[in-house]
Amino acid sequence: MQPAPKEYIRHTRESYEKLGFEAYQWFQADSEPAFAPLKKPLSESRLGMISTAGTYVPGQVAYHYKDDTSIRSIHRDTPTEDLRFSHIMQNYLEEARQDPCTVFPNEALTALTADGTIGELAQNYFSCMGGIYSKNRVLTELIPALEAAVKKEQLDLLLLVPL
Repeated sequence: MQPAPKEYIRHTRESYEKLGFEAYQWFQADSEPAFAPLKKPLSESRLGMISTAGTYVPGQVAYHYKDDTSIRSIHRDTPTEDLRFSHIMQNYLEEARQDPCTVFPNEALTALTADGTIGELAQNYFSCMGGIYSKNRVLTELIPALEAAVKKEQLDLLLLVPL
């Protein structure tokens, strides 16, 4: 029997209220993103990934629980059993801990590369904690750090996997 889908927006609001935060304000962009067609086929493209599940590996520091804008670099060959998760919304992590590939699909990406669907994978994937309350810190700290890290990977495409 399949578990019922989670109502993440309602659940997030309720979770933040329990933590004593004001009502959670979802980020809204000033405009719709421009459609960007592929410049080359996926089978010839280099793909990277960002997960907002607070993924880290042994030897790295776990994420803090409030407004942690740091990022972690995780090598593409990291075994799934080495993935760890730390996030302000601990109750969201139950499924991630049961099946890490739901929020950090490294095994699926490897398989898609092996069968030729994806041309090449980045050497490193990146993770951050998606539950950052300060929009200003996301814009001035997190996004620039992710942009710099991703740029070094020389990607054609980037997969964003939210928690």
